Amino acid sequence: MPCRLAITSMSLGRCGAGHSLPNKLAMARLYGYEAIELFHEDLLDIAQQLPGGGTAENQLEAARIVRQLCRESELEILCLQPFAHYEGLLDRQAHFSRLDQLSLWFQLARVLGTDLIQIPSSFLPSSELSEDRSVAVADLRKVADMGLRQLPPIRFVYEALCWGTRCDLWEQSWDIVQAVDRPNFGLCLDTFNIAGRIYADPASPTGRTPDCDQAVRESMNRLVTTVDVRKVFYVQVVDAERLSQPLVQGHEFYNAEQPVRMSWSRNCRLFYGEEDRGAYLPVAEISRAIFHGLGYEGWVSMELFNRRMSDRDQIVPYELARRGAVAWAKLTKDMKLRTDDPVQERVSASL
Repeated sequence: MPCRLAITSMSLGRCGAGHSLPNKLAMARLYGYEAIELFHEDLLDIAQQLPGGGTAENQLEAARIVRQLCRESELEILCLQPFAHYEGLLDRQAHFSRLDQLSLWFQLARVLGTDLIQIPSSFLPSSELSEDRSVAVADLRKVADMGLRQLPPIRFVYEALCWGTRCDLWEQSWDIVQAVDRPNFGLCLDTFNIAGRIYADPASPTGRTPDCDQAVRESMNRLVTTVDVRKVFYVQVVDAERLSQPLVQGHEFYNAEQPVRMSWSRNCRLFYGEEDRGAYLPVAEISRAIFHGLGYEGWVSMELFNRRMSDRDQIVPYELARRGAVAWAKLTKDMKLRTDDPVQERVSASL
């Protein structure tokens, strides 16, 4: 499978800022995207507009609406995400409640026509999560086994967030994928979350961790020599902004209720190659390890989080779709990615 371009639905503008899914999908199609990662908030936004609000029945109806909208825009639905804050809960009643919610997500995935659900590493307070990794592994194996019993089977893709409480490194997420040991449980490699943990420190005046370059080199050497590319279900490629001032108390993005890297992530991610906007992470080096070192081919998603997404300016979906397409054109050139020519031609014609 050649490399194919996707984007997360909320990366084209938040629904809470008035950016409708139909308009975002139209912009995605215009700029050559072939699929979306469907953020659950976009589905729920449609459900909440139906009589009765965001009930399970209305979410299923919203899923039917979304699938039809995607058909009309000739877009696939890569995955439904994020099924968050699941693994390792100390409150086992809350754990069982999440499993009940997963039953609905299975139905939603089936209606949407996707076989993939994304699970990001939990960033709940440490007081709510077990320190025993075997608990998280058992929890994730449980959902994998549930997914295997679905018709057709549902796959899960696990991603280490750089502010995750128990899992914040790709190495830890890979260890978990291996320990779960199920054919339908794989890995998402995200250039931002990899670099955001070992290279970047938004609370530092330098914006970097000590020995950051060496840390990236060693990490990418481990990636290339240890990860089975067949277990990489898709990748996400984005960068982030180096702040002019450390993200500490008093900074406009500081939020005492969030880890610093989370606040930075929510406000400051950028598309690949946007150095003119302050991008500074070693995304090219990480991308080379993924595409050339591992030999990965498949879905490449632009999962952007940025303060611009929450602006009510109606040009936001157009602007972000275009910026992502420019990034994709640069990435495919820099990495010499194998892609489908018709998509490349459509992207170039729209720029």
